[in-house]
Amino acid sequence: MTEETENAPEGDTKEAPAAPEDSGAEGEGGALTKHAGSGRNIDAMLNVGLQVQIILGRSRMPIAQLLKLTRGSVIELDKKIGDPVEVMINDRLVARGDLVKLPGDRLGVSLTEIVKDYVSEE
Repeated sequence: MTEETENAPEGDTKEAPAAPEDSGAEGEGGALTKHAGSGRNIDAMLNVGLQVQIILGRSRMPIAQLLKLTRGSVIELDKKIGDPVEVMINDRLVARGDLVKLPGDRLGVSLTEIVKDYVSEE
């Protein structure tokens, strides 16, 4: 979600027209099912917030060392400069990418690999 989406004035929102229920037509995403009416509520799901994390690295330390950390302390991470960062959504690895500098001293991630779904062996 972006700030523009969340803060858009009420009259500025645009909704896609609903697909006819039993049209049998094909959209850009593929063939519509006979139950296209149930797909009309997908717009409600598009506003669901997800937790997105960019993992720069990890570190493990004993509690005693953690308690000694102060402003200016440096925590050594398990990654090197140039290593790809991990993109996690709801605690699931979905992509890897490289850090990029954005205007205004901001950072971003340029995605280099999308991690395919996996079948868990539970």
